[in-house]
Amino acid sequence: MPRPIVLTSGEPAGVAPEITAAAWNALRNDAPSCFFLLGDADYWQSRNPALPVRRIQSPREARDVFAEALPVLHRPLAARPLPGALHPATARQVISAIDEAVGLAFDGDVSAIVTNPIQKEALYAAGFRHQGHTDYLAHLAEMRGHKVQEVMMLAAGDLRAIPVTVHIPLSDVPKQLTGHAIMAQARVAAAALTRHFGIASPRLAFTGLNPHAGENGAMGSEERDIIIPALKELAQEGYSVQGPLPADTAFHPEARAQYDVILCMYHDQALIPVKTLDFHGGVNVSLGLPFIRTSPDHGTALGIAGTHTANPKSLIAALTLAAQMAKTAP
Repeated sequence: MPRPIVLTSGEPAGVAPEITAAAWNALRNDAPSCFFLLGDADYWQSRNPALPVRRIQSPREARDVFAEALPVLHRPLAARPLPGALHPATARQVISAIDEAVGLAFDGDVSAIVTNPIQKEALYAAGFRHQGHTDYLAHLAEMRGHKVQEVMMLAAGDLRAIPVTVHIPLSDVPKQLTGHAIMAQARVAAAALTRHFGIASPRLAFTGLNPHAGENGAMGSEERDIIIPALKELAQEGYSVQGPLPADTAFHPEARAQYDVILCMYHDQALIPVKTLDFHGGVNVSLGLPFIRTSPDHGTALGIAGTHTANPKSLIAALTLAAQMAKTAP
């Protein structure tokens, strides 16, 4: 059997304890998706009184108990936050869980990392200086000597979408969009689709930046000056590419059938179709790292923490996809 998946605690005051419990209940009989929690066993059980919890001493013990209880590598919190109320004392431990998960991945003890959502502003006081999970994971990999080109891919149903530019103002996108960025992310995406998704010759699609993909310069020059030259170079390297496609016609079912992944020029161009297609089941996949990492495509949902109304579908999908990627990877 494959190694288990490690699930980090994320922000304990958010919905992580509730969706973790629901994910275990949904997957407990699915052996390939076996996971264990890196977090506080007592706190997770206090948030889910009916949840059976079993402390383990090492990842290899997870499979022995997974069908009967949630396996937990117990890491006690410095304080127990109330649901929905951030507690500064837990911030350092949220970061430490990510650090430890990466260490387990490099040591070969786990097949993949799945991360529960974090509340970034709560971590800044503890010294966190990164935009989010993905670039922090890249930083940890680089600290171990790995050169990383991290790429964020969102997956929902039959759609895989990558935003070439991510968390920047829309007004900055034309200034930061470069042929180098497009080509670098396309190469990472193609390699990951082959290695982790079993697609021998990935078909890469690309949106334009402007309406109607610029209409040959009538609505903007970025397609002509940046995107098309990048696609021509990728084609010369042997990649299967199409585009730039008008974004308003690139995501209907017939269009999606023509590509394996689509690279979009800015954040909302990628995330709107993903969330429209499957709002509760989207998964964030970090490509280009030396380990598999997925996460739910939502935040900590502090406003509903403790109500047991959070939808666990995204976490379940993230765990299932991580297991599938681990099975496909050589």
